[in-house]
Amino acid sequence: MTPLWRRAVAEGIGTALLVAVVIGSGIAASKLSPNDIGLQLLENAFATALGLAVLILMIGPVSGAHFNPVVSLVDWWLGRRTGSGLSAQEVAAYVPAQVVGASLGAVLANLMYGEAAVSWSTKDRSAGHLWLGEVVATAGLIVLIFALAASNRATLAPAAVGAYIGSAYWFTSSTSFANPAVTIGRAFSDTFAGIAPASVPGFVIAQLVGAAVGVGMLALLYPRAGRAADEVVTPHVDTTGASK
Repeated sequence: MTPLWRRAVAEGIGTALLVAVVIGSGIAASKLSPNDIGLQLLENAFATALGLAVLILMIGPVSGAHFNPVVSLVDWWLGRRTGSGLSAQEVAAYVPAQVVGASLGAVLANLMYGEAAVSWSTKDRSAGHLWLGEVVATAGLIVLIFALAASNRATLAPAAVGAYIGSAYWFTSSTSFANPAVTIGRAFSDTFAGIAPASVPGFVIAQLVGAAVGVGMLALLYPRAGRAADEVVTPHVDTTGASK
């Protein structure tokens, strides 16, 4: 099995690059299409969907490519009875790595575009309809990831998860953050993809509620999903190439 420290580092790097993609493409979109918000969102969503798929392919064999505290928490919760998925110790390593990585990814994106390393976002996103959007986005993401694993289709996760997030940019009112670590990271950049620090707690709470809704839907649709928790988001291998 790949050492936990290496898997945690992989999660940090993957989450950092994901946030760099989200924020960096948002900054680029604002510069390229300054007078068209819809086109900015399309450019941001397209880059994020492709970037996420590539990052899952890149990091997945090492850590599973969670890049998301709610995915790691649900993986532990569903797998705890069958001995699959993450242990509590692994969750305790993954989640801080994801949050730190997200914050550093925001700094990286800011610096790449000549912005201040940290510029706290002023974009207020505190509203009930946005929180509802986050519940829907997160629940759908959880169901998708674990449904793929439970039905032996985890190899489709890079394309499927990227496509889901790309589409959820458009069909959810919140533009589908669906990730507490990424939400925190986006507060570090006062740019197109930012979120005001005061709005972060509401989004994170909504994401946790969405994760719980997703678990409930899995219990109804895929009651054996926990048995496949080792395959989330993608199967990861040790240094010999054996399944985790």
